Amino acid sequence: MEKIFRKARQNRIFQDVVEQIQDAILEGRLQAGQRLPAERELGEMFGTSRGTLREALRVLEQKGLIEIRLGVGGGAVVKGANADAFSDNLAMLIRSQTVSLKHLAEFREDVEGTVTGLAARRARREDIAQLRSLLDQARRHRDAGLAEWDDFVRVDEKMHMTLARVARNPLYAFILQTIHDNIHRYYERFLTAGKEELAENYQDLSDIVAAVQAGDADRAGRLAREHVRRFKRYMQSKEERGSG
Repeated sequence: MEKIFRKARQNRIFQDVVEQIQDAILEGRLQAGQRLPAERELGEMFGTSRGTLREALRVLEQKGLIEIRLGVGGGAVVKGANADAFSDNLAMLIRSQTVSLKHLAEFREDVEGTVTGLAARRARREDIAQLRSLLDQARRHRDAGLAEWDDFVRVDEKMHMTLARVARNPLYAFILQTIHDNIHRYYERFLTAGKEELAENYQDLSDIVAAVQAGDADRAGRLAREHVRRFKRYMQSKEERGSG
């Protein structure tokens, strides 16, 4: 551990401690599940007070990089980089209405279109098989009617996330997973459920899968954007009726 950390720069000691530990985690020199040395030992390594060290550890915990465990056998344990903190922050922005339904829909329209176009270019045989399996699930929920509307919406989300995986760009998959983890707040409040909406959305999914299977990136991207716009219209219409 002495080789990982050096004495912190005294003119920026707090920031230096945070950056050194963060870099060690992000670069893989500290692995998830690994316990950091005790505070006294860490303080000696960095040449800093325990108060400064504790504040630095709290910042790292807020970033989701470590977990501070209390009691016997406690201490700072590495969590590693993950999407949890980002997702939690987005959830707070949605709850505080800093990120509105309009913001989410506008963002999704561009991203989902790009992702679906990439999926059409990069889809493999096994990817098409998975998309068609999801489409079969969506069809069964459509045929069951409004009693299975929520199940249909969940399959719709799985379809979007599968397309993100097929696009083979982990950044898109990460961003869209975070969006879909938090958009339910708007679905629950504003998403209209009706036979017409069910039929239209199933047709959207069917057309998107066909375009991806055909390798038609332009059509696939356009269809995905139209699909997101349709969801936006449904929710905005209900939102306006509720506020009227």
